[in-house]
Amino acid sequence: MMRALLLVLILAVAPAAARGEIVVASKKFTESVILGEIAAGLARDAGFEARHRKQLGGSRIVFEALRGGHIDVYADYTGTLYFELLAGANIRDMTGLKAHLAKDGIGVTAPLGFINNYAIGMLKSRAEELGLTTISGLATRPELVFGFSSEFMERRDGWPALRDAYGLGQTDVRGIDHDLGYRALLAGQIDAIDLYTTDAEIAAYDLATLADDLGHFPVYEPVFLYRLDLSENAPAFVTALESLAGAIDTATMSAMNARVKIDGEAEGAVAAAFLADSFGIADRYEGESRLDRLTRNTGAHLALVAISLGAAILIAIPLGLLSARRPRLGQIVLSASGVLQTVPSLALFVFMIPLLGIGAAPTIAALFLYSLLPIIRNTHIGLTTIPATILESAEALGLSARARLRLIELPLALPTLLAGIKTAAVINVGTATLGAIIGAGGYGQPILTGIRLDDTALILEGAVPAAVLALLVQGLFDRLELWMTPRGLKLGV
Repeated sequence: MMRALLLVLILAVAPAAARGEIVVASKKFTESVILGEIAAGLARDAGFEARHRKQLGGSRIVFEALRGGHIDVYADYTGTLYFELLAGANIRDMTGLKAHLAKDGIGVTAPLGFINNYAIGMLKSRAEELGLTTISGLATRPELVFGFSSEFMERRDGWPALRDAYGLGQTDVRGIDHDLGYRALLAGQIDAIDLYTTDAEIAAYDLATLADDLGHFPVYEPVFLYRLDLSENAPAFVTALESLAGAIDTATMSAMNARVKIDGEAEGAVAAAFLADSFGIADRYEGESRLDRLTRNTGAHLALVAISLGAAILIAIPLGLLSARRPRLGQIVLSASGVLQTVPSLALFVFMIPLLGIGAAPTIAALFLYSLLPIIRNTHIGLTTIPATILESAEALGLSARARLRLIELPLALPTLLAGIKTAAVINVGTATLGAIIGAGGYGQPILTGIRLDDTALILEGAVPAAVLALLVQGLFDRLELWMTPRGLKLGV
């Protein structure tokens, strides 16, 4: 088990290029996934193996993955780079951007041709009802409810700066997933959201884009960031990336977004059609069947849970035993594991990225840490609640400490100990779905995609198997407890 964990960690932290493939990444919104598929298609056409790590979360996660060498290329936007990711460097042009990124071994292509700016949007009927056409007009309506994407809520070019620039007095401002924000807007639960100006939903849902009359938002031009060592290791691919400069206009990008979000086409198919039409590249898209996806996601999810839980059992049971034997030290161990349990799971996953990169390794590490408390605590409780008379009898029989532990204490503590392991396992099955946001795969992948595409069937494709797996794990440990409990300790004997 530990050897398997070590192998996963080594593969995950090794630079992507060193593993003989080009690893493309994308953020968790449709346009980024499409651009990632285009880059992957160019890599294959240039003769390289390509792997696309889809929907890796926000800008900071993907950028740090590139800087750490865990991915090779992804698409970002100049405004995001200037005002968020590299805000302290005070960069405002491509020349400065290239020079600064080169220090970290990162190259940048010329802009791809379209512009995808931030904007503030409302239902057109609601905007007309209130007579709102500009962002400045929102200052006269402090009672309006805003729902902004979580990243926009914290960005230096996001809500805080927008609020200050326009003197907005709204107090009911909620963080919400970008794709879910559209649902809330259509349902009338919020009045305004942040938009990406190439979003397909703007036209499909008849939204009004409020004019940025003070010119607050910078221009967001898409570029590809890539590891500079690709210029030596994969020059044909870098040349292909550079050929995209100016090749995608705003109408084309908006239409591709609409084909995915509105028409339900796969991002890979849309990207392949673009490459064929614009560059004559025959990058045939081969989609997965639902059964293939379920099989792949089940294997990934089981690996995350099994490796993390196995490692936790090996560490936590001895710690629980130590805690029972040395009460003062035990309080420290229990308190430390309890503190780990209070860290929000997504935050813990992200904290692991600088150490372990993206993918399975940080997810396994986080799940391992979450598994410790229930196993340590239940081992400790199981051992410390054994009646003193039983222990005194064992000592009177002349049993050694090791024999007493093996023959008396562990069998008596077994039901409580296994209950802790069962709790950790069930928690892991559910929490592992969050690993998809940092590229770990598993049942979280279709859930994320389903939320992004407003596809209930995809959400259920991940949620239902995760629930079934949790029930199966619980049943397995119930049977294991029945099998392992000595006959003399079973009820009815």
